Amino acid sequence: MQSFFILSCCLSHTSLKVCNVLSENKEEISGTSTETPSVLAPLIVVIGATMAKEGVEDWRRRRQDIEANNRKVEVYRNSWFFRETKWKNLRVGDLVKVYEDEYFPADLLLLSSSSEDGICYVETMNLDGETNLKLKHALGVTSSLRDEETLQEFRAVIKCEDPNEHLFSFIGTLYYKGQQYPLSPQQILLRDSKLKNTENIYGVVIFTGHDTKVMQNATYPPSKRTKIERRMDKIIYVLFSTLILVSFIGSLFFGIETNKDISGGNYRRWYLRPDSTTVFFDPRRASVAAFFHFLTGLMLYGYLIPISLYISIEICKVLQSIFINQDQAMYDKETHRPANARTSNLNEELGQVRTILSDKTGTLTCNSMEFLKCSIAGTAYGRGMTDVEIALARKGDERSTEPMPVDTVKSAKSVKGFNFRDERIMDGQWVNEPLHDVIQKFFWVLATCHTVVPGETKSGDIIYEAESPDEAAFVIAAREVGFQFFARNQTSIKLHEIDPGNREKVDRVYKLLHVLEFSSARKRMSVIVRNPENQLLLLVKGADSVIFERLSKDGREFEAQTKEHIDRYSEAGLRTMAVAYRELGDDEYAIWEQEFMKAKTSVTADRDDLVDEMADRIERNLSLLGATAVEDKLQKGVPACIDRLARARIGIWVLTGDKRGTAINIGYACNLLRRGMKEIVITLELQEIEALEKSGDREAIAEASLKSVKEQIDERKSQVTEEHSTKFGLIIDGKSLTFALDKDLVNCFMDLAMRCATVICCRSSPKQKAIVTRLVKSITGKTTLAIGDGANDVGMLHEADIGVGISGVEGMQAVMASDFSIAQFRFLEHLLLVHGHWCYRRIAMMICYFFYKNITFGFTLFWFEAYASFSGQPAYNDWYMSCYNVFFTSLPVIALGVFDQDFSAEFCLKNPLLYQEGAQNVLFSWVSILGWMFNGVLSSIIIFFLTTKSITGQAFRKDGQVGDYAVLGLTMYTCVVWTVNSQMALSINYFTLIQHLFIWGSIALWYIFLVVYGSIPPTFSTTAYKVFVEACAPSILYWLTTLLVVIATLLPVFSYKALQIQFQPMKHDQIQRRRSEGLELESMDTGNSSDLPSKIGSEQII
Repeated sequence: MQSFFILSCCLSHTSLKVCNVLSENKEEISGTSTETPSVLAPLIVVIGATMAKEGVEDWRRRRQDIEANNRKVEVYRNSWFFRETKWKNLRVGDLVKVYEDEYFPADLLLLSSSSEDGICYVETMNLDGETNLKLKHALGVTSSLRDEETLQEFRAVIKCEDPNEHLFSFIGTLYYKGQQYPLSPQQILLRDSKLKNTENIYGVVIFTGHDTKVMQNATYPPSKRTKIERRMDKIIYVLFSTLILVSFIGSLFFGIETNKDISGGNYRRWYLRPDSTTVFFDPRRASVAAFFHFLTGLMLYGYLIPISLYISIEICKVLQSIFINQDQAMYDKETHRPANARTSNLNEELGQVRTILSDKTGTLTCNSMEFLKCSIAGTAYGRGMTDVEIALARKGDERSTEPMPVDTVKSAKSVKGFNFRDERIMDGQWVNEPLHDVIQKFFWVLATCHTVVPGETKSGDIIYEAESPDEAAFVIAAREVGFQFFARNQTSIKLHEIDPGNREKVDRVYKLLHVLEFSSARKRMSVIVRNPENQLLLLVKGADSVIFERLSKDGREFEAQTKEHIDRYSEAGLRTMAVAYRELGDDEYAIWEQEFMKAKTSVTADRDDLVDEMADRIERNLSLLGATAVEDKLQKGVPACIDRLARARIGIWVLTGDKRGTAINIGYACNLLRRGMKEIVITLELQEIEALEKSGDREAIAEASLKSVKEQIDERKSQVTEEHSTKFGLIIDGKSLTFALDKDLVNCFMDLAMRCATVICCRSSPKQKAIVTRLVKSITGKTTLAIGDGANDVGMLHEADIGVGISGVEGMQAVMASDFSIAQFRFLEHLLLVHGHWCYRRIAMMICYFFYKNITFGFTLFWFEAYASFSGQPAYNDWYMSCYNVFFTSLPVIALGVFDQDFSAEFCLKNPLLYQEGAQNVLFSWVSILGWMFNGVLSSIIIFFLTTKSITGQAFRKDGQVGDYAVLGLTMYTCVVWTVNSQMALSINYFTLIQHLFIWGSIALWYIFLVVYGSIPPTFSTTAYKVFVEACAPSILYWLTTLLVVIATLLPVFSYKALQIQFQPMKHDQIQRRRSEGLELESMDTGNSSDLPSKIGSEQII
């Protein structure tokens, strides 16, 4: 659009200037005109504002780069001592010294630290948003390099992988003193992470600048545009087509009239001197003159295209974002985190969401784990009821009105992460249990198999820094039972624990040999330790599906009971993990360690696979000890929020990694699955499929699974079709989802899913989450919103039309990848039902009004040109036309886009179905848009013809003079300004002082402009010189004409609206009427979808 106006500006410097096409003074063509600056001025304002905005953002980024590059760090150079240098001067191989609370200037290999065992603590908030401290440790051979003297003799070679974006992996080998030492992420300090709780460290620079991992991850998020913006582009194309059409019509009639001016040597319009003219008006070359007139028409009718539309929308969206950020209703007092609109481009899209795709853990739940129950040696321990159990109890006995206890047994003291109580275990009573040796091993695993970092408070209490809430809950549980983890280093873990013999607390040191870390692929974690009795133990915890398949024949003694308990825990909504161990032989361990170290020292790309293979080899023939069950409580207000969103007829999908039973019960607890809703389950947990899996024939399994899923989908679709009045909830597990997303089945599956009120996908991987989100968006064509809180949700947030991040305890990666961030899921209802509804309505009305006012103004130019024999003569002064969109009609539009609201926030929440106005795109449908355009054309007709008939052909001044061209143009322009601003006043639902100031102030500004501009000498003001002060203001006809035309123009709109409200009111109008009459308001949602209108209504002309 801006390209068109730049072209128009360039053409205005030529002889095609509209004011001079038929000028009687031919010398004026080469003279000076005021039109060039009048065309250029608004273009400079609009483009200049855009450039200034982009320039400010670029400068801010540039300033941040300069600040980072000029930070200081101490470097060890040839002078044999440390000197300060700037980050940008670092080179690979430099030795650096970093102090506590300083950021690492590059990717470093940790050589040593102020701690004797070479450990340090790192905060990675800038990388993954996590505030938990990470433990890093140097290799034992370099941990003694702790001063300048020892560093003088340090000579080594590092071979490592090429620069890449993988933050949590590193492949490399250190060659030092003739030996090879494998390097892992535990020895790597990444740029932009911070040193904490450690006095200083020494490190070697591995990657600098753009080669660092954080810079390798610095990619731009996907560009997202709203559906309104995409439709607005199409409207601009329609207006461009209209511009070309009216220009062509004008040039056609101009050519016809010009061709008639010389006929047989006779001059029809002799006063135009067709015998002595330029190429722009030459009856002998009428077609050429018509072509140039076409170019003139493009400039003349260019006001049909709103030059200030995009910058006005940008201003409104920025101000809307500020209101979202400052909304106290979305401020979390516990974490002191407000809502944050990270982009202002998608505000109105918040009001058009049809499907929400949500993560569960940390999004619907708190991700603050509490150790609640456990199964040890086939015996279940732990009392109490979870939120899910309470919800299930209510579901089973819906008539019961008595309150249910949350916890039947309360702890003597409140401990964060620990809500377990059982007199058989607590207070050292576990030693009296028949299988107390199994219980002891169980809590050994919880107390040693982790990467938790212990610390002390000022009061001497031990606190734990864990990478996940689960790990912290396990370590706290072990401490509360009597196995207190209090210290660790690279080679040992220390516990205070109860001796079963004398029942006294003793300190025990476990030699830590290897840590086989957890990964999403392995789904387990192991440590190999040697206990004080010199036993070599492999301690394992992980997903039950992974642990059970690795049990030995003798280690399955408690398998049946443990599986039963795990199923019961899952049904109660608890997160479960199996615990096992194995006693290793020294010879077996020695052989395995040799091969394991060989895999770790490999510098090939498949090193991680080799390490996982060796870990898998040792993690076999395990003995089952039991299982843990931790509770992740629902966030406050989640059930009520989901219920309100469902009443707004927004489809809700939950994509979770939980088991089917857990997911279903969580669904009931948070109102995803509701009373009267039928469950549709698609699963591959069938006997015939399980029998095939035992045979190991992968092709047969895949074929049978695909067939089974297809049959289930077809059967469920027929069920949904037959019972169309019933609401359904679809539950599908991860295996079934894999086949449902097959290219031959995906359309059928999506058809079924979109007919259901709720969809729950169990055992979903992060990749599946992203794929499902993309399919929902592409196949339905409706607006999708994804919400999550963890790094595994980033793909889903990027794929959705709108990504909302929860600033929870899993770090800030989801927030950094999101478009909007909130602290709690419950704030989503306010973000969508209030701000989404308001922003959609404001932007839709604003754009429609913009087109209306420009069509009204532009077509008065067209009618006047037809009135003037399509001469190309504009109806208005150049500066009148240039200031129309910039000064006299722009501020009221911005006030509409920022402040207008049809209902209060409380009312929008009470009546969620109001949200369907945006979801069905009522206000920005083609019917509504064409209605506004028709109103613009009708207004231009009434304004032009009434003004012309009122002004011309009769006395205008007191002395009897008639109104001339300048008077007609000024009167008609006044009517346009009054009409479009009065139309704005009729469209606004909620008046503020600012709106009054902008609307009536814009009209007042027009009169002030007339006085000031008209007082400038006529060499600049041309046709506006003294016209208002001397001709129009003293004339009663001018004021009466203005009043008559404005009333006549607004009357059709007012009448249409009154008749519509009286005889065919929309739901929106009905609610306004009931509220104005003081009647009791009821929710628009009657609870039965069959009673609801398929359309809220359509406002073609407001």
